[in-house]
Amino acid sequence: MWVNPFSIISEILLLILLFPLGYLLLPAIGAIRSASTPKAYRHSPLTRFMIVIPAHNEASVIRATVEKLQAIDYPIDLYSIYIVADHCSDDTAEAARQGGAVVYERNEGPRSGKGDALYWLFQRILEKDECDAVVIFDADTRVDPLFLRVMDWRLAQGDQVIQGQHIIDNPDQGWFPALTWAMFLIDNRLQNLGRTNLGWSAKNMGDSICFSVDVLRQMGWGEGLAEDYHLRLKLLLNGIRIVYEPAAIGYGEAPLNWAHARAQRERWLRGTRDASQQFIKHLIFKGMKRRNLAMLDGALQAIFPSYSTLSILSLIVLVVHVQINYLIKPIFLWPHISAWAVVVGTLVIYPMIGLALERAPLKAYLVILSGPYYILWRTWLAFISRFGGRQITWIRTEHGQSQ
Repeated sequence: MWVNPFSIISEILLLILLFPLGYLLLPAIGAIRSASTPKAYRHSPLTRFMIVIPAHNEASVIRATVEKLQAIDYPIDLYSIYIVADHCSDDTAEAARQGGAVVYERNEGPRSGKGDALYWLFQRILEKDECDAVVIFDADTRVDPLFLRVMDWRLAQGDQVIQGQHIIDNPDQGWFPALTWAMFLIDNRLQNLGRTNLGWSAKNMGDSICFSVDVLRQMGWGEGLAEDYHLRLKLLLNGIRIVYEPAAIGYGEAPLNWAHARAQRERWLRGTRDASQQFIKHLIFKGMKRRNLAMLDGALQAIFPSYSTLSILSLIVLVVHVQINYLIKPIFLWPHISAWAVVVGTLVIYPMIGLALERAPLKAYLVILSGPYYILWRTWLAFISRFGGRQITWIRTEHGQSQ
């Protein structure tokens, strides 16, 4: 009996890709349930916060950021604002002081990025300022007035690390900011909320995130080119998960174009590769030993291909099937073509589910339709960043200036 080799290869490939596809859909299923944050927070907050902002040449925005933080809806005697002016060549430090922040200026050593600047600052302030929790913001972040009240409530529930909702605030400044805005809506819902609802760990987005001070004293900060991702894996390895809280909102700005975003994305992709290589075996071993699904989730995220890579691979296989079936008609691959069409269709629908759950406006759907170009761009960057030999270093990412 003759066995069709094309069918066997197709079935093997389908079986291989169904695992990461199913894994991708699990947090999306978890995201169906909305967050149950109460509308009324404690009238008498108790948590003492330390707000920390790393800043490199942010003189144009830092004073406004500090002044807005001082006007949020939280007792002024229960929080303090610290700025680390990291190798600044402008008036960032003076502008921050004028706004009312406590400023530390870091000039020694090489300028190696946000992670090292935060670690340097924490060594100087964590033991001096008697606080209960630390919140990290970017220099251009606009904060919802209730942010600290929401985090105060979350900490009272026993959460140790809470990631707030990061919303892109400049979608009208160009196509790339609009696309980033829509992708954040999807990511916040399907990845962060979905994982939190499943009892896994949300992402550390590096901004609008709150830590119990005891966690930072124990863990320190992340390392490498993607220090936030590195810290997330380190937290998971120590049994600490990040919970997502959409009611704690920080508004930030996306890069205005592809050129500004490229260096940021290359750094992130190389940094996540390095961190994954460091932690993945430990997460698998410890996760299986403790039957800890959050640890295993952290490992699987590093092992399985991203949504972009999975989409391109599935589409390539579908196109190849169609071509083979057209050229060699007796093979009859239509059942396999149908199966691969379902896979590709599922991946097309996936981001739309996130937008629907978030009740996003029509503009978000229209922008996401241009996503295939971004997928190609990101996949190519992932390839050259992770497998190329070019050295990648931290540089400041240019954002819009809407403040």
